[in-house]
Amino acid sequence: DEYVPVMRQEHADRYIDALAYSEKSQSHKHHTLHSLKRYFKWRHHVYGEPEWEPERSFTISNGQTPQDYFKKPERRRLRQVALDYETIPAYRTVKCHEARRERLKPYVAEYHDITTGEVGVDHWEGVPSWRYTTIVWTSLDAGLRPDEVKKAKTWWVDTENAVLRIPKEEASKSDNNWEVSLREKTAEALALWLHERSHYPKYDDTDRLWLTNHSNPFGARQLGRIIRRLCEEADIDQEHRSLSWYSIRHSVGTYMTREEDLAATQAQLRHKRAETTMKYDAAPAEDRRDALNRMG
Repeated sequence: DEYVPVMRQEHADRYIDALAYSEKSQSHKHHTLHSLKRYFKWRHHVYGEPEWEPERSFTISNGQTPQDYFKKPERRRLRQVALDYETIPAYRTVKCHEARRERLKPYVAEYHDITTGEVGVDHWEGVPSWRYTTIVWTSLDAGLRPDEVKKAKTWWVDTENAVLRIPKEEASKSDNNWEVSLREKTAEALALWLHERSHYPKYDDTDRLWLTNHSNPFGARQLGRIIRRLCEEADIDQEHRSLSWYSIRHSVGTYMTREEDLAATQAQLRHKRAETTMKYDAAPAEDRRDALNRMG
């Protein structure tokens, strides 16, 4: 018989996890998962293999409203937990790397308002880092796609004017140059991160704004893990919602439309086509409920 490669269930789990954070359409994700379910159902009946029970599910959107987004109180909680999410590398992780320790020591001294000669082992503990804070805060403002977090460059950041300037060559799904507004506090945090960033040797030869602990650009899988941990720390219910990094983006679109208009949302989210922005034009359920209460 002709040899046919077999997909194992653990491979399917990893594939679906990666697919969840990809930029494929919801319809594509739904039909891909459906096909895999049918495949493993067949293997269960023919070969007696265990039934496959994927952890994820995808629903096809009606094209009018985003399926899941963070509500205003949840956005505030995400900002708060992101503020305390990470500290600089502990002394024990850099003690074997003299060059790394010497580069970071002035930052530690600055934080404690002491000289570098006074920095001891205990001073390294609990010094906050602005890396994850700025990733989350910038995304909460700009609705960054995972691919944009990955591509983000230092020269996108204009802290003086509190904007991101994303050229068309770098913008995902667009052929326009974009000027994206940021909160003043986010711009201040980015200025602090750029200063902190200059103390890490791994950034010496790159203009990437953010890198992982392994010196790689952030990908969809890492961002997915981050958002799940943030939701846990912020006590945000994930059981009955399909929350992902895109839920941040959907929240920006939803509330920018409510506070301003579709034109503002299109600019903030960098939509090439106005039709893409129209899905944020439907009033959320809570707004319609409030209207009913006012109507009596």
